[in-house]
Amino acid sequence: MSNNSKKQVSVLGLGSMGLAIARLYLEKGYEVTVWNRTPGKADALVAKGAVLARSAGEALRASRVAVMCVYDYRAADAIFATEGAAAAMDGRLLVQLTTGSPQDARDAEAWAHRHGAAYLEGAIQAAPDQMGLADTPLLVSGAQAVFDEAKPWLQVLAGGIVHLGEKASAAATMDLATLSSIYGTMLGFLHGARIAEHEGFDVAEYGRIVAGIMPTFAGFLQHEGAVIQSGDFAISQSPMRISVEATQRILQTAQASGINTEFPAFAAGLFRRADAAGLGGEELAALIKLLR
Repeated sequence: MSNNSKKQVSVLGLGSMGLAIARLYLEKGYEVTVWNRTPGKADALVAKGAVLARSAGEALRASRVAVMCVYDYRAADAIFATEGAAAAMDGRLLVQLTTGSPQDARDAEAWAHRHGAAYLEGAIQAAPDQMGLADTPLLVSGAQAVFDEAKPWLQVLAGGIVHLGEKASAAATMDLATLSSIYGTMLGFLHGARIAEHEGFDVAEYGRIVAGIMPTFAGFLQHEGAVIQSGDFAISQSPMRISVEATQRILQTAQASGINTEFPAFAAGLFRRADAAGLGGEELAALIKLLR
């Protein structure tokens, strides 16, 4: 690879994240080629020195490293199906930052390899305006040698890079797993907001109290993850039985208050079944045995 190509990159997809990515490369002095289905999105970038390719194939041919971030894998597949795109993949290194499932990632890697390209899967866990910071989280998976080559390009986008190993599907898997944790927390938080609201409490104050609990809660979750990995569910921090009773209490309060019961009914139901299965005398994380 010539020295010149080291500071080249092609960015495919100029939604809000793609725009942020292309802008970061321009700011770091890269020669940036961009392509988007609606070319007007590139105007501001072209004014700053980016080159607008006339086709996805042309964009791919312009640089050794291509970074793609589009709406979903159907959009990505449609782009790769355009004339000349597949043929342009030979010898390229594709960093795919489009959000998808583990199977999407496996299929995309296989397709890239068939067309002579190296492949990395990435999952951005930040908003566009949080890109390029020392702590911006970016999960990446794919072959070690490919990751090593792509690292300078990745470091422009994020300081908090975690390489999850050689399996292309790992980044998508961990992205889904962490999102599950976030949505579970969010549903519980919103139900708590309804409890606070119903009892006449300031919901902003409730938000502040929850924020104060979070660092301790994060440490607790980390402990429970280690418990699951160890396979030893002897009580260490929180007996399951406490949660059986607590979720039941949240459900009863919702019923008595006439507020929505969907979240506590689901949570209390799971813990009740775990207790009935004889898990009440084990660590809270033993609930995973029911989920298995």
